[in-house]
Amino acid sequence: MGAISDYRWIQQIVDKYKAKLKKIDDAQWQVTPPIHGWSYSEVYYHIFDASILSLIQLTESAEGRGKSKPTAFAVKLILFLGMLPPGKRFTAPKTLAERVKKVEKDDMLVLMEVFLKQLQTAYPKLKKADLSIKAPHPKMGYLNPNHWLRFIAIHLNHHLKQLQRIEKSY
Repeated sequence: MGAISDYRWIQQIVDKYKAKLKKIDDAQWQVTPPIHGWSYSEVYYHIFDASILSLIQLTESAEGRGKSKPTAFAVKLILFLGMLPPGKRFTAPKTLAERVKKVEKDDMLVLMEVFLKQLQTAYPKLKKADLSIKAPHPKMGYLNPNHWLRFIAIHLNHHLKQLQRIEKSY
């Protein structure tokens, strides 16, 4: 997949998030699910907050503010396969977990639109980006702008599965 495919994939995934959001019962939106962990609201907030932060890193590296560092083989494999390793439980980095909060559905829709607008602004910067310049990710090391775009898609898709687990628990 190239950048244009990842860009379109992200837009398709966000459409899925919007469709799911409309179907989530208001009474369950901010409630800790039977399987424990984060509520729908917290998952949504995390994924779009983290995606906006990822766009900042994408922009930093696309504009040449980063470092020339190697990308770990395991990270290259994740990016190539387009998914996080199956069956492995991941925890958000502490700095991101501390940012998670419960929000109203309307506020979430606004945050999703902010993300899409920032994505639309950041995407054209990939065309002129030096792919040897990378910005740090808290768990995956240094990623170049195209890697950041791909990671955003993978991360968004990963959390769709988490939402399915929450849904099944009710």
